[in-house]
Amino acid sequence: MKTKPDQYKVILWDFDGVIVESNKVRESGFRKVLEQFPEEQIEELIKFHNLNGGLSRYVKFRYFYEVICKSSISEEKVQHLADSFSEIMLKKLGSKEYLINDTVKFIESNSNSIEMNIVSGSDQNELRILCSRLDIDKNFKSICGSPTPKNTLVADYLKNSKFKNEEICLIGDSMNDYEAAAVNEIDFYGYNNVELEYLGRYIKSFYN
Repeated sequence: MKTKPDQYKVILWDFDGVIVESNKVRESGFRKVLEQFPEEQIEELIKFHNLNGGLSRYVKFRYFYEVICKSSISEEKVQHLADSFSEIMLKKLGSKEYLINDTVKFIESNSNSIEMNIVSGSDQNELRILCSRLDIDKNFKSICGSPTPKNTLVADYLKNSKFKNEEICLIGDSMNDYEAAAVNEIDFYGYNNVELEYLGRYIKSFYN
């Protein structure tokens, strides 16, 4: 049984909270985009957002309207909200101050020997722009995100990969990440969220 990420041939990375410490910035983005709504409704969404880190903004905006506000929302409106959110993220998250150095050092040190890929709940176009601005895109074979759900992103990768499932792991900071790994039968490592320690494989630091 493998016990460390560097024993795998492929690593699938979550982005938010694993490569970039972006969770508070994401929170502020939801608050800004939904600022015309009552504070208690926004707080309910923030709670849902924090409990479901791996879900896309598309899912979260639908949840906000359909479950919290109990109203319908068109696909066009969801896309408009997602675009507004993305504009804010691109302005704020392009700074290297948000990079998690522990992770980035590991990725840069191992990207020649381990195939690195990003599978994220964040918007795919936004991810690719941010990774380019942060000068980390060169370390990844692929950078994939929403609106495709993470379970599907992982399944699509496995379908087209030459590697066996036991040679691949996923590193993430949420239960959604764990579920994406479990349903696709690959190993999962929790990171940057102590609530995931009980699952067994947990990384406190890539260098301890």
